[in-house]
Amino acid sequence: MPPRERRTPARLPLRRSVLGRLLTVSALVASCSVAATAWLVVQTTSVAIRQEQGQNLSADATIYNTLMGYAATHPSWEGVDATVRKLAEDSERRITLTTQDRRPLSDSAAPGGGSGSGSDSGKDSGSAAGAAVDPLPAQASAVVDPLSVDTALVSDASSGDTDRVDPRAVGPFLLPGKERESLRQIAQRQVECLNGVGIAADVVDGPSGRPRIHYVSSGDADRNVDGKCLAAEPETPTRTEKKALDALNQLADACLERQGRTGVRLNLDLSWQRGYMEDAEAARPAEGPRDDSGEMVASPREKAVQEAAKRDEDDGTARATAEKERAAAYGYQGATEARNSKYDRDIASCVGSARREQLTGYVAAPALLFIGGPRAVSVPGFDLSPKSTARIAGVAALVLALTVGASVIAGTRFVRPLHALTGAAQRMRDGLDSAPVPVGPDDEIGRLAAAFNDMAAHRARLEAQRKAMVSDVAHELRTPLSNIRGWLEAAQDGLAEPDPAFVASLHDEAVQLQHIINDLQDLAAADAGALRLHMEPVRIDDLLGQVATAHQGLAETAGVTLTLAPAAPGAPRPPLLDADPVRLRQAVGNLVSNAVRHTPSGGRVTLRSYVSDTERPGEEVAVEVSDTGTGIPAADVPHVFDRFWRAEKSRNRSTGGSGLGLAIVLKLAEAHGGTAGVVSTEGKGSVFTLRLPAAPGTGPDAGTGPDAMTMTS
Repeated sequence: MPPRERRTPARLPLRRSVLGRLLTVSALVASCSVAATAWLVVQTTSVAIRQEQGQNLSADATIYNTLMGYAATHPSWEGVDATVRKLAEDSERRITLTTQDRRPLSDSAAPGGGSGSGSDSGKDSGSAAGAAVDPLPAQASAVVDPLSVDTALVSDASSGDTDRVDPRAVGPFLLPGKERESLRQIAQRQVECLNGVGIAADVVDGPSGRPRIHYVSSGDADRNVDGKCLAAEPETPTRTEKKALDALNQLADACLERQGRTGVRLNLDLSWQRGYMEDAEAARPAEGPRDDSGEMVASPREKAVQEAAKRDEDDGTARATAEKERAAAYGYQGATEARNSKYDRDIASCVGSARREQLTGYVAAPALLFIGGPRAVSVPGFDLSPKSTARIAGVAALVLALTVGASVIAGTRFVRPLHALTGAAQRMRDGLDSAPVPVGPDDEIGRLAAAFNDMAAHRARLEAQRKAMVSDVAHELRTPLSNIRGWLEAAQDGLAEPDPAFVASLHDEAVQLQHIINDLQDLAAADAGALRLHMEPVRIDDLLGQVATAHQGLAETAGVTLTLAPAAPGAPRPPLLDADPVRLRQAVGNLVSNAVRHTPSGGRVTLRSYVSDTERPGEEVAVEVSDTGTGIPAADVPHVFDRFWRAEKSRNRSTGGSGLGLAIVLKLAEAHGGTAGVVSTEGKGSVFTLRLPAAPGTGPDAGTGPDAMTMTS
């Protein structure tokens, strides 16, 4: 019987499948979630990022300003490690200082928190420490140079200041304690005077240690009252300041001389008097109190300033004379040059370069500052406001509600047929008859329901076959056992003599019983995959001859002619088979005995082998057993190889065997890698065919087969 053909259902289009519907729902939910999330990110994260950027810029400015102050007040970077570690701990950032040629000065991420100063020993230790940390970026965050302040990082730095020197870099202007205390006492008396007349003021120390008066009120104080308190003790340079100011003046004059300019006189606040040939009117006050004759009356402060200017003029008479001579040598005209704006710019440039030259030995050398991500420190997150948090919670709840709603609807439609399948499967488990489950649309679930219904029907058929097989086995075993028991009871009662005929009858029944048991054992072994085959090369023509010889007596008794047909002229001889000769003889023998049993006297049974002309010619051998018997009805052909199936339903032993022979033939053929089939016409006979694979590496032999062997009853 040819194997049952399995029809593979056509693949469903994606739009009709459950997968397609699930993907559609998922895409819809995902689209809503993505849109809501994108809107939420744009609305909230941008604000948080701006806040974070502001915090980072503020932290960077603090780091830069602190290190700038250290460089302005120290001649080198020795001892900066503690400051770097403290800044790194407060800002949770990695801070690294290197020289301009990238020799490490200090690194907060290095073992111990730094690498020392920029000396050679510091370089070696810094290199060793730097080997254990991440490399520095190619671009530095800033350059720490107290003589060239970055105005973008220092909010109170004036963009119009040409020298850009950090105000904390005072160098030789730093006052000793004695001068500082003396100036503080003077400033304190002035503040007491101001407070006494109702002007709030405090004493504040400047970077050099010189105290200055800070007015609490932002408005202008009364000029007469202010001048009265300040003129009593005018602001004059101390010895330290005068020495530093003279040195700075010399450096600035040298710069101006190189440019062909006249020198200037620098004041304590680094302003300058633009030449020594100013008109006297320029120094006179434009407004102020006058006496009875209309002449200007100077205030006490103005008198003090005029007296100080007179002293400075007397002290610088010789210098003024030299400047006049130099101006005449260069062709300048005194006051005209002093009032020239370009002259002021040149003076400012020279004063700035003079300051940097004077401060070089008092401040630390320029250093590269690297501010990187934290190391072994968690990245600070964004702190959301309550409004942003509520917005996020609302959008998340809406998306969650949509997701749950869509999932419930899709899940209900998806689970309903699964519940029906589960209930049907549980009824089958309990041994109850299960009605077919409803088959829905032509999708995966619908096809699953159809497959389940087919499985249930197939299971019902198998159950019916199992019950029939149990009944058939009981019947087949009961007949020989009943015969044996009857003869033995008859002998026991003295009704039968235990003669040789009696013993032969009992022996026949025992042999029949043993035959049934052997057939059942072979089928059980084949079902369990435990059927042992001893494979060896087999010539099929020789094996068919042996089977024909073995069944010659059975054919003669039935009056049937058993023939081994020769091969057609010119047909190739079948190749060798890799088979178990004992099991193969058993299979062919079952076919022959079955054909002889169902062929009337005078009929013919023919054995034939040939090379199959299927899709693999020469690789398959066909064995045919044909008869001219009664044939098999078309409705019964599909069941021929079923166990205990018999065309004659009465199961009369004279017209049939146990019903296991053909089932064993099918199992043996499949065990050899082949198939078994039947073609039958009712009233004309049947043809049973075994198709077996040829042994590997063998091909059909040329020439014809052996002469025909005919055995006639």
